[in-house]
Formats: sequence, C-alpha cells, structure tokens
Amino acid sequence: MTTQTQKQISVLAMSTIAFTVCFAVWMMFAVIGIPIKQELGLNETEFGLLAATPVLTGSLIRLPLGMWTDRFGGRIVFFLLMLSTVLPIWLLAFATEFWQFLVAGLFVGIAGGSFSVGIAYCARWFGKARQGFAMGIFGAGNSGAAVTKLVAPVIVVAYGWQMVPQVYAGVMLVTALLFWLFTYDEPAHKVGGHVTLREQLHALRDPAVWKYCQYYSIVFGGYVALALWMTKYYVSEYGFDLKSAALLAAAFSLPGGVLRAVGGWMADKWGAHRVTWWVLWVSWICLFIMSYPQTAFTVQTVTGPRTYHIALSPELFTALLFTVGVAFAFGKASVFKYISDEYPHNIGVVSGIVGLIGGLGGFLLPVIFGALVDLTGIRSSAFMLMYGVVWVSLIWMYTTEVRKLDHLVKRGRRPVNDPME
Repeated sequence: MTTQTQKQISVLAMSTIAFTVCFAVWMMFAVIGIPIKQELGLNETEFGLLAATPVLTGSLIRLPLGMWTDRFGGRIVFFLLMLSTVLPIWLLAFATEFWQFLVAGLFVGIAGGSFSVGIAYCARWFGKARQGFAMGIFGAGNSGAAVTKLVAPVIVVAYGWQMVPQVYAGVMLVTALLFWLFTYDEPAHKVGGHVTLREQLHALRDPAVWKYCQYYSIVFGGYVALALWMTKYYVSEYGFDLKSAALLAAAFSLPGGVLRAVGGWMADKWGAHRVTWWVLWVSWICLFIMSYPQTAFTVQTVTGPRTYHIALSPELFTALLFTVGVAFAFGKASVFKYISDEYPHNIGVVSGIVGLIGGLGGFLLPVIFGALVDLTGIRSSAFMLMYGVVWVSLIWMYTTEVRKLDHLVKRGRRPVNDPME
C-alpha cells in the first residue's frame, strides 16, 4: 500500500517534471522566434509580440485554473491542461504567416497556466513548515526555459525550427500520460461546492494580494521576459550565433529555475519578507549596472582630445545576468511563501491572481523591450525599464512592511517570529 510520504514524493516529482515540460513549451519562441523573425522580416516590436504572445494566454488563464484547482483538484486539471496543448503545439510547425504564429501562440500559451495548478496541488500535500521548500522544488520547473535554450537550438540547426514544435508535442503527450499514472487525488484538498465564486474572488479586494502581484511581476514576469529576450540580445549586442547565444542565455534561465527550491528553503527558515527584501536590492544593483549602454565619450586633455569607451564585456554581463537569475529564483519562492502563510485555505485563487499579474508582466515586458529598442536604438533600455520596476517594488515594500516593523520596534512590540530577525 502506498504511504502518505510516497504519495507526497510522487506528486511533487511528477508535478515538477510536468511543469518543466510546460515551461519549456511556453518559452519555445525564445529560440524558434529568431529564425521566424528572419523569415518574416519582423522588427523588434513584432519580435517581442511574437515571443510574448504565449505568455499572455498562460497568464490570463491562471486565475480560472487556480479556482478550478481549488474546486476540482489539481490532478485532473493539470492532466486536461496538458492534453489541450498537444494539438496546438503540433500545428505551430505548419504556420507561415505572422497572424498564424500569433493565433497558434495563444493556444500554446495555455501550457503556462500550469503553474497556478501545480503550485496549489503540491502545496496542499505538505505541512506549513515544509510548504515553502515543496513549492520551491515545484517552481524549479522554471528551468524548462533553460531546457529550451539547450535543446531547441540543436534541433533548429539540425532539422529546422519546424521540428521543435513537433518534438515538443510528442513530449507533452507522453508527460501528460505519465503524470496521470503516477499522481494521486486527495478529496480533502478540494474546497467543495459550498464555497461560492464570490467568496473565492474576495481575495481581489485585499491590498496585500496586489502588493505580492507587484513583487511577482518583477521576479517572475521579469524572469520570463528576460528568458524570452536574452538569446536575441546576445545575438544583436555581441554578435553570437544562435547556439552560443542560447547557451549564454541559459546562464540566466537555469539558476532562475533550479535554485527556486533553495529560495523556498530560505523563506521557510528566515521568512518571506527578509528574503524578498534582499532579492529586490540585489536585483536593483545589478540592473542599474546592466542599464548603462555602450558609450564612447571624448575628453579635452592638455595633450589634445582623448576618447574613452565604457561597455560591459560579455563575461561581465553574463556574470551580472547570472546573479539576477539567482536573485529572481529566490524571490519567486519567497513571494509564494507569503501566500502559503497568509492564505492557506485560498491558495489556488490567490496564487492564480498573483501568477496572472506576474505572467502579464512577462507578456508586456518583451513587447515594451522591443518598442524601446525601436524608439531609442539602445538595447540596454530593457534593463532601464526593469530597474524602474524593481525600484517601485522596493518603495512599496519599505512603506508597507519595513516602516511598520520599525514602528512596532520603537513601541516595544516586535511581533513573534519577526521576519526581520
């Protein structure tokens, strides 16, 4: 007879594998979008829209998927979601016009909604003390972005970009079947029919939920945006070929996914607030440095004019990108630790809301990245934008959390289990 621990391990392992496959599919345009851009003659804004279109659907569907997970259980919702994407992924290989890629991308993007299903499904199998770590392990499926960076370029070079969606469709079908065979249902994890839709959506009126949406829009939305954009950035900024650019971009995608489990452990140990606070500061500093464009300026010296050049080398840029990827990995886990701590009975809906807004950040940012490049001609403008978003998050956290804790300390009322300790 299967023990509870064995069920927990099986559910977590299969959910993580399934989410990894879904995320790899979700990020497919980060690689195949580059040869498609060349075939169709797209500008930077159009490329950003192409790459981000799947993210739009995967974001908008997260809230209803979270609600369905609360009501019907994560196993059946996750399984049906994966099956629904197989045909659209396969048909993507036969698209020839820009509008066809956009329409196919909308249906393929449903795979991105798997996060709000899996995070609630896995969290309910574990006690509160281990939820952060469990959700972090599941969230490591974000490394599917790195899988695409490592696998898809090889397929493109050998067989053409059309082979990538055909391979991914087969992998998605097999994964869905394995998921159904090796996961379990637990009726106690469902909220039941007595909970109305209005009660589920009551979380939308909670200001704290919107604050967590803002945090997640940068640590997850920024992660998705950069995972989509970095391969193209390395090709355009430094002149790397597709395989080399994708490999270097994986220096961001891989730690940004795999280390999420470490972030969950850290949030369990030191609290969601403290981890998120330092994540934002580290990201803010790195993005400030990355924002500076390649510059040449001339100084009049006593011996005549002298020109100086300021630029980030590929090595230094990749090191900063890696650091941001690590910080975002920790931040994605710590934000959901807030949610599991404060909304244990409504985690599916709240995670759906936060995931939706975070995913919309992942959709809007690449489009804005492309528009900024078209308008300014400065590729590092993408990092200038993200620097501003992080700054907003830091200000919001300071005014609503740090100052509140400082006030309690001054009055001698430091709360028990203070996250700042």
